[in-house]
Amino acid sequence: MCTRPKQRGISLIELIMFIVIVSVALAGILLVMNVTTRGSVDPLIHKQSLAIAESLLEEVELMPFTYCDPNDPTAATATSATVGAGACTVQVENIGPEAAFAPYQPTTETRYSTSTPFDNVNDYNGCQMNTGTINGCDSTGTGGIRDINNSLIGPAAGYSASVAVAAQAFSGIAALDANSTAQVLLITVTVTGPDGLPVVLQGIRTRYDPTAMP
Repeated sequence: MCTRPKQRGISLIELIMFIVIVSVALAGILLVMNVTTRGSVDPLIHKQSLAIAESLLEEVELMPFTYCDPNDPTAATATSATVGAGACTVQVENIGPEAAFAPYQPTTETRYSTSTPFDNVNDYNGCQMNTGTINGCDSTGTGGIRDINNSLIGPAAGYSASVAVAAQAFSGIAALDANSTAQVLLITVTVTGPDGLPVVLQGIRTRYDPTAMP
């Protein structure tokens, strides 16, 4: 009697199935590695954008919010945004930097000026940083985003920032008083990194009320 020898090795079909299974598994592993590698950079950019935004928001929030420009002699005691008795001597505080007003402010306010710097929350409205344009808020244009001391915040390139300030109702306080003057300001800081994704932080600032002081 003839006996058929036992089969050794693997068949062609088994080999093809093995190759297909390994290829699919390898493709999945490479995809995960690609996503992980690409995503590992994004948190760094996001954290840097967040740190810049927090620094700028804190800078704006720490500024005075008064009826009169802080250079006005009655800024600490005025109770309305008008010029006259019990109000401003010369200059009412408006949205945006104030222009020169004699005899208390010789030039228009700019962020880094030694004589007439930004001195109110309102002054930062419309502020643009590291956009290539030199303006009242940015003295370098492409020198990176800088703090109030003109020190670089984060990388010198790849990040831009903007600040918007607007009246906003908050916690039962109306946005405007009876004289249509802002009582509460919403500060919005937007920082965009090299990834093109904006990081937005917002803060609320209420007006200083001298009548509430003892």
